[in-house]
Amino acid sequence: MIRLVLVGASGRMGQGILQLLPEFPELRLTGVVVSERHLARVRQQLATQPGAEGALCDTSLAAVLTKGADLVIDFSVASATRATLQACVQARVPLLLGTTGLDEETRQRLDAAAPAIALLVAANTSLGVNLLIELVRQAAAALPVQFDIEIIESHHRSKLDAPSGTALALGAAAAEGREVELKAVALTSRQPASTPRPAGQIGFAVVRGGDVVGEHQVQFLGVGERLQLAHSATDRAVFARGALVAGLWLASRPPGRYGMADVFRKGAIKQ
Repeated sequence: MIRLVLVGASGRMGQGILQLLPEFPELRLTGVVVSERHLARVRQQLATQPGAEGALCDTSLAAVLTKGADLVIDFSVASATRATLQACVQARVPLLLGTTGLDEETRQRLDAAAPAIALLVAANTSLGVNLLIELVRQAAAALPVQFDIEIIESHHRSKLDAPSGTALALGAAAAEGREVELKAVALTSRQPASTPRPAGQIGFAVVRGGDVVGEHQVQFLGVGERLQLAHSATDRAVFARGALVAGLWLASRPPGRYGMADVFRKGAIKQ
């Protein structure tokens, strides 16, 4: 039995994970972490949540981890990531981090923590999106640089980071396929231009509105032809299920930095 602590249990992904937990009898929820304003509501929810009997609900991950844990899954907010990481390193507990919008200093701290704990950082935990990332990498490597790359993503009105973490992961895959750094070729905003678009840029377009779960499209635009690769999520459960599968896999890994591709490569996803 793997003891799970969930950070961000009051959010969309946190709620999705709680709903799917009965499908994963190998996991036992021993604690959740939420903000002060959601504490009473989530405590009440856990009282009737199957598989959450006796789970501790607190605002501090460090306090929850004193009760013991084998895995932490965090889908909270970027501003809380450093505290989550520090608590996991101190307790030597594997961490699956699905929070996006991380700044450069936080990403550096994640790299530094990898020798101490098993760490999986995932911009997106769906099987389809991670396959899309690999296809984009291959297409970018195969097509000449004269093919312009545009990444278009759509999400619900409440999503704050833009471009999304998944869009940036797709951009990084395209850049890797072309053997360049994404930051050197990324175009995330457009102003009136006096010259045509230079070859090699990777452009991003963002749509925010309604209750869109998540849509990502990558276009490779050449002269006289266009290749489009896309993924659309219609149910948030695909992300929650992928996170729980990846968490099960991560809990037994030695310290190191992992990605969703490692999970799929090792056959954790059963069709």
